[in-house]
Amino acid sequence: MTAALLVLFAATAFAQKNQGTVFEKGTLKELLALADEQDKYLFVDVYATWCGPCQIMAKQIFPQQKVGEIFNKTLVNAKFNAEKGEGVDVAKRYSVKAYPTFLILDSDGEEVGRIVGGADADRFIEEVRKVLENIER
Repeated sequence: MTAALLVLFAATAFAQKNQGTVFEKGTLKELLALADEQDKYLFVDVYATWCGPCQIMAKQIFPQQKVGEIFNKTLVNAKFNAEKGEGVDVAKRYSVKAYPTFLILDSDGEEVGRIVGGADADRFIEEVRKVLENIER
């Protein structure tokens, strides 16, 4: 039994280390507080379920290890469905007109960057890096 637990623990640890982007759950207010606590910006994926590029980003880009390594280390990541729950208010508050729209917010909820549309992993990482480099801390 102990050997089985060790194997399970090792597999879990490996899976956590080699994961893609981790999206936190919570309200926008809670997520902004978490970003503030961690001294990070909040990355928000504002999506719609019918949006093809949104689905590609969710299924093919965000799960990639190289994306997760950068996003998990430098940002608190969140997703809001623009057509449900608080996502409707988030889309309105930030004047989201196209999907996917990716917002980078400071801990006060002020928008410091925006990327509209999907991209392959390397280009997307580069676009986010450019936004982060242009922010004055």
